[in-house]
Amino acid sequence: MTSTSDPRDLRSELDSLTTEAFRPELAEIDQLPTLDIARLMNGEDASVAAAVASRLPQIAAAIDAIAERMAQGGRLVYAGAGTAGRLGVLDASECPPTFNTDPSQVVGLIAGGPEALVTSVEGAEDSRELARADLDALALDATDTVVGISASGRTPYAIGAVEHARAQGALTVGLACNPASALAAAADHGIEIVVGPELLTGSTRLKAGTAQKLVLNMLSTITMIRLGKTYGNLMVDVRASNDKLRARSRRIVALATGADDADIERALTAAGGEVKTAILVLLASLDGATATRLLEESGGHLRAALASAT
Repeated sequence: MTSTSDPRDLRSELDSLTTEAFRPELAEIDQLPTLDIARLMNGEDASVAAAVASRLPQIAAAIDAIAERMAQGGRLVYAGAGTAGRLGVLDASECPPTFNTDPSQVVGLIAGGPEALVTSVEGAEDSRELARADLDALALDATDTVVGISASGRTPYAIGAVEHARAQGALTVGLACNPASALAAAADHGIEIVVGPELLTGSTRLKAGTAQKLVLNMLSTITMIRLGKTYGNLMVDVRASNDKLRARSRRIVALATGADDADIERALTAAGGEVKTAILVLLASLDGATATRLLEESGGHLRAALASAT
């Protein structure tokens, strides 16, 4: 799995990347007071949101395409190496508790497997073959989406994942932080968030990582909104798996319905603890079984179920 690329060629390639550029004006940063370094870093971070804003049309187009396929039962798969891979795994892992998705519905793949979450796996990011094997284990089809994530936009694992997924008929998205990237070019939807050189030369866990996190937040969150996982800005598909989330569930029902505590408890009991069903029970004066049926018929969209109940 070790790369056979000529180190001189790779160095030349890195020299051409915006994310790898050296900033001579920061060459003495280690001599500055801590507060000054913090101010510099904070100023750098403030520029990331604007870079993301400049690509909102491309992000929105990708989201609409993802949601269309997921509505047909497809999966959202993130694939990346290093920081990019970890961010994908993080976003995927937060979908089940936030939106009550099945763990197989949003998947994070990182080059080198779970071990790579906490330690570097030598050569993993350089392997297109590893990406193909990881995706083949998922048995992709045309309803699935694969999002390749790479700050440089040149990581073989991410590019290999996108190329293989596209060959299988899946939708593909390439998320990079350099212009004219190979990753974006390989994908159906290329999203390039150009944040510029990092505070520490080549440390793309900084601005590039922040940009990737912001975009992944949008991809998953807005897709779930489109799939009916929210009611307004309320997480009505939240999974109440601990005391905090059980309290949040009751609060969400209260905010959505204005009902008192006793009615909320009765509705949640009738709904088997499902927040969305409990809200429908209260707002449409239904029993739990009818509310469940209407939600199933509406594809899980609460507003549509409410409309059909009146």
